[in-house]
Amino acid sequence: MLTRAFKMQLKHGAVTEYKRRHDELWPHLGKALRDAGIYDYSIFLDEESLQLFAVLKLWPDHKIEDLPLKPVMQRWWDYMADLMEVEPGNRPREWPLQQVFHFA
Repeated sequence: MLTRAFKMQLKHGAVTEYKRRHDELWPHLGKALRDAGIYDYSIFLDEESLQLFAVLKLWPDHKIEDLPLKPVMQRWWDYMADLMEVEPGNRPREWPLQQVFHFA
């Protein structure tokens, strides 16, 4: 099992819509995430800064590097681009987070 964490940035006024869109996650996007080897994915919100903190768990044989090439992933990024800071191509801006503590 591998764990990755990163943060993203929401725009002001986007919290409700961001949550609504994720509550209605497209089934074919969920399948693409699972097929890429993601078996657990959570996103947390800091309401003061509007930063999103994502934590995902991957199977050792994951293929997460293939996700950006999937048309469904690109459509999702386009769909979400008005709500958050994005890179060219509408990929959400991500800042990796370093793990400094783990208790199991």
